[in-house]
Amino acid sequence: VEDGAGPAKEPFTVMPSGTQETLFTVHGVGDRVFFVGGSAQGVLLQSTSGSNPLVMTPAASPLLQGVFAAASKNALPTTFAVGERGQVYVSKGEAFADVKTGFEPQLNGLSLHATTTSPDGDTWAVGGNVLTPALDRGAILHYGPKSKPVAKIPPPPSADGGTDAQPPAQCPPLDIAAGKDKSVARRWDEQILASIRRDLPRPPVHARNLYHLSAAMWDAWAAYDGTAKGIYVREKQTAADVEQARREAISYAALRVLEQRYKPAVGGAISLACYAAVMKDLGYDATDARDVGDDARALGNRIGKAVVAQTLNDGANETGNYADPRPDANPNLKFPLVVDEPGVPAGTDPNLWQPLNLAVAATQNGIILTAGVQTYIGSLAGETRPFAMTRADSSVPWHDAGPTPHYPSLPMNDWVVEVIRRSSELDVKDDTVIDVSPAALGNNALGTNDGKGYTENPVTHAAYAPVKVRRADFGRVLAEFWADGPKSETPPGHWNVIANLVADAPGFGRKIQGAGESLDPLAWDVHVYLALNGAVHDAAITAWDVKRRTIAARPLTLIRAMGQKGQSTDPGAPAYHPEGLPLVPGLIEVVTQESCAKGQRHEHLAPFVGRVVVRSWLGEPGDRTKQDAGVGWIRAADWLPYQRRTFVTPAFPGFISGHSTFSRSAAEVLAGLTGSQYFPGGYLKLEVPADVFLSFERGPSVPFALGWASYYDAADQAGQSRIWGGIHIQPDDFVGRQLGSLVGKDALRVAGTYFDGTAL
Repeated sequence: VEDGAGPAKEPFTVMPSGTQETLFTVHGVGDRVFFVGGSAQGVLLQSTSGSNPLVMTPAASPLLQGVFAAASKNALPTTFAVGERGQVYVSKGEAFADVKTGFEPQLNGLSLHATTTSPDGDTWAVGGNVLTPALDRGAILHYGPKSKPVAKIPPPPSADGGTDAQPPAQCPPLDIAAGKDKSVARRWDEQILASIRRDLPRPPVHARNLYHLSAAMWDAWAAYDGTAKGIYVREKQTAADVEQARREAISYAALRVLEQRYKPAVGGAISLACYAAVMKDLGYDATDARDVGDDARALGNRIGKAVVAQTLNDGANETGNYADPRPDANPNLKFPLVVDEPGVPAGTDPNLWQPLNLAVAATQNGIILTAGVQTYIGSLAGETRPFAMTRADSSVPWHDAGPTPHYPSLPMNDWVVEVIRRSSELDVKDDTVIDVSPAALGNNALGTNDGKGYTENPVTHAAYAPVKVRRADFGRVLAEFWADGPKSETPPGHWNVIANLVADAPGFGRKIQGAGESLDPLAWDVHVYLALNGAVHDAAITAWDVKRRTIAARPLTLIRAMGQKGQSTDPGAPAYHPEGLPLVPGLIEVVTQESCAKGQRHEHLAPFVGRVVVRSWLGEPGDRTKQDAGVGWIRAADWLPYQRRTFVTPAFPGFISGHSTFSRSAAEVLAGLTGSQYFPGGYLKLEVPADVFLSFERGPSVPFALGWASYYDAADQAGQSRIWGGIHIQPDDFVGRQLGSLVGKDALRVAGTYFDGTAL
């Protein structure tokens, strides 16, 4: 280290910080130095004359990102600290006090990340929407007598001479080429997956679109088959070159459905450009909508238009952007949960789903949403016309989910503790190592986690090599891999990706039910897509029907509400409430004078003596690419799931899990169509790179392979991932798996009648 006078006399030394939280910045004057940082809660430390830092954090402080200490006429400096939610603190002595800026409504959702005081005594703070990818809404705060307007910097001249014309949408070359070396059905499946990734992640909407695209492609294929029956169009055609005719008819049928569904969607202009580019690459004119004639082009256009027309009024309210016009009687709609404030609002019913009030909102694939109260996604999905299911009338569910999870109850205590425990196990400093290979995980009975893995690969009969990895890495990867699927295809699209991986496996036979003659790639794909996407469409209808009927709470509401009430274990101990959280040493505790003494585990929670605290993930770090938040003690009333701070929890009820229902239904279809419950070779593996795979924080710490022996094992882990992620409780998962199994078997049976021509 050098300064202007030459080498420094003293080298840097390591000073104990007294905190495990991230520290972001430091500033000092005279003999006083201040440090700020934090994660879910802020940290403010002060060192005097090189002493070990003292905790100066104000009660209930959010993440702090800026600090400045200015010399004053008094012996002590005037110090400002700023941070999340536009929070400002000032100290003119030993204690920091909250500063009411008068701009709290405008600053809600923003973060002040730097502050300074000028030589003439004016204090400035800057920030904006710095905790999301938007990086907008820049703000400058000024405190002092010499306030002057901030000069605006004129924008540079636009490249188009000031017309602000938008350039035409361009399709990414990789999206155009996706599936080019596969069947034409695969190519259009890749197009809808790309469109889903661009759009808002609305699983029931995309499941419906996947099914209707698959039905259109099936009808175009079946028109040239003497046995198969169509879903929406059953006409038969002949052609000198059936392969080429099918290729053309499928392309036009797919194009018309996709144009209808994704033109108004987020990223619609890019999707339309991609569809046109694929048609051009195939040698077809995307603008040719002719539907009269016996040729393949006219047939494809007829089929596409028929699917659009016959499904427009199927109960989903597509023309109303899938909004539900019915009144919602959920009383918690009056009490949205403000994520940035502790606990739940007065009047909250902990049994019921509660919309969130997010200061900054974004979808899991990064689309910035309007901040404020969540809007229920998919509430009409349960009324949509299904592929294979039937029921007497709308007064009964498509499938009986049994009793709704209820609070207060002893089972609910166990389920909530499991969610908190999983969160505590995301601790990157925990060296607990587990085997995550099929030798140790999987092989569960339906609707349970009772499996102990496999003694040997059921296909090759060789032993599975162990995959030893830190439990925290496994839990975090599991939660994120299944969160919405890679690149956010949503769970229905994710299972299309898996089905395509199966079809691409070396040596895969493409035999229906594992028997008979091998099908060509196109025939295999249209059979799989019809059954698979019919199943996930019905899974969405089943799950969202149950969600609408039960309106069951998410863990976020349950844990905060129970922790806010107190502890329910010891009537003679502090904070007792019969409806509170159960105490679990090392996981759920009450802060005492002894536990928050200097050097003790609750030291940083000293202002909250008598409150219930949990050991849990600390929330999204400031720099997700370089930091991991870790695990520590926080108030139960501040608990957050392992999710992005702009997402937190889905905008629909918890019971039953859509992931579990989608995944088990898809697993049943793939097991039935391939004739085996096991992946080709008895093992499907995903290689997970170190440090860069996760998006909520840095990780995992080492590379490893996530893998499954069977379709059911993969489906079970999709459900388990939602417990790790803090999104669901156990019955949401288990019952979702059970109903998903019924849905998948129904879809497989009904699809078979279209395959063999016996459909009515």
